[in-house]
Amino acid sequence: MFLATEPGLNALEVYQVPIDTWEKMMEVSAEIAAGKHPFKTIVVDTIDNAYRMCAKYICEKHKIDHESDLGYGKGHAFINNEFHRALTKLASLPYGLYLVSHSQEKEIESRTGNYTRVIPTLPDKAAKIVLGLVDMILYCDLEADKDAEGKPTARRVMRTKPSIYYEAGDRTGRLPEMIDLDYNAFLKAFSSGKDRKTETNKTNSTQTK
Repeated sequence: MFLATEPGLNALEVYQVPIDTWEKMMEVSAEIAAGKHPFKTIVVDTIDNAYRMCAKYICEKHKIDHESDLGYGKGHAFINNEFHRALTKLASLPYGLYLVSHSQEKEIESRTGNYTRVIPTLPDKAAKIVLGLVDMILYCDLEADKDAEGKPTARRVMRTKPSIYYEAGDRTGRLPEMIDLDYNAFLKAFSSGKDRKTETNKTNSTQTK
């Protein structure tokens, strides 16, 4: 089930529920939690828009134009607490959960110089909530390649390991650094990969002996 907070799914054969307000998001989340449906995977597309709806909901609830109007960071705290509460509740359900975000480039200053990093378009505190919740951060990108005739081309890939140049990660340890942007390729890689927790337990067991 796609919780569609923006248009763009018409080319996909998926079941989608249009989400245009935070209240609608909460209503649908409650229906999902009730379990009277056949779905096993929930996709929020995009989580960026869901956060903006949450911010609008909090502002309307407190009758303010902007979260900063409450002063002393209270508005931001109210929004992030509501967003975290709802997202944690959705993530605790017995279904797969995918959160789709757009990306943006951010200039990073370091001791050795400046560089550009690709990060989610979520505000920093919201991004920390999402990134702290998920098991995998898959950055979809283009990889330079060549076709059968040797001409330059590009293929769509998912990057799964941390990099200073983009946000990515895999807490399971099962995935290779890069996978073709294809669900079957992802499933094969995940199924054949070694479970980090299992490997750690084996290592600890060997050390104990």
